[in-house]
Amino acid sequence: MQTLREHRWQSFLQTYENRARLLISCPDKPGIVAAVTSFLYEQGANIVESSQYSTDPEGGTFFLRIEFDCPNIAVRKQEIESAFDSIAASFHMDWRLRLHNDVKRIAIFVSKAEHCLLELLWQWQAGELFADIALVISNHEYLRSTVESMDIPYFHIPVTKETKAEAERKQIELLKQYEIDTIVLARYMQILSPAFVAEFPGRIINIHHSFLPAFVGARPYERAYERGVKLIGATSHYVTDDLDEGPIIEQDVARVDHRHHPEDLKRIGRIIEKTVLARALKWHLEDRVIIHGNKTIVFY
Repeated sequence: MQTLREHRWQSFLQTYENRARLLISCPDKPGIVAAVTSFLYEQGANIVESSQYSTDPEGGTFFLRIEFDCPNIAVRKQEIESAFDSIAASFHMDWRLRLHNDVKRIAIFVSKAEHCLLELLWQWQAGELFADIALVISNHEYLRSTVESMDIPYFHIPVTKETKAEAERKQIELLKQYEIDTIVLARYMQILSPAFVAEFPGRIINIHHSFLPAFVGARPYERAYERGVKLIGATSHYVTDDLDEGPIIEQDVARVDHRHHPEDLKRIGRIIEKTVLARALKWHLEDRVIIHGNKTIVFY
């Protein structure tokens, strides 16, 4: 009997078999949108969604995301890319064309806290998260049964100060073996080395249990309590070499007061964390995020 996830997955693939996304960033100048939309029209495409933004119409950077339907796009993708090259060159574009059905393969890294992992697994199982969760990697054994009950491979790779380099070597080996597109740190309580981050630039998404840039690093809820904050939050961002300072994708907050102790803040924070991470991951999977320096352009 077909599961709900399998039914929704099959429906998704059938519904969007002719859909693609074009993401563009380039120096802003007149004629960009006209050139792109005319090109798509000539290819027989029908635009179903379009979003654009300029940092400054007078010499800034222009960003464009277009979703369109085009017959036989899976077969014609390379042909269309080749035809678009001349337009891209004339506007000095950084661009990519992705098929809607080119489902990304993700790896989830987790330690002991389960709430973010469970949210992603639940959405995936319910057919709400359209990705291929290829494997879960953890520095603890705690969540093995939960993950393997969904027929997802679970790899336990312990990490200590002395074994960190070897552990990351094993992790990278697995990620390449499973052809991973995106890595999700679902409260993985280890700092990744610059060498690891360099292997997957712009492809590692973290959830930090604080409303950055406040309370970077460890124990943010305790530090927030000590400061008597009235708002707590969570931040999902891309990972860079600078701890908790990568381009921010999504944030959210909740109001608290003097009656909330650190454990209360953690309980409230868990709800924010799992929600923020799931939203950020979905936008990444749907190619709604363009990294611009240490910021992001997010077309919701």
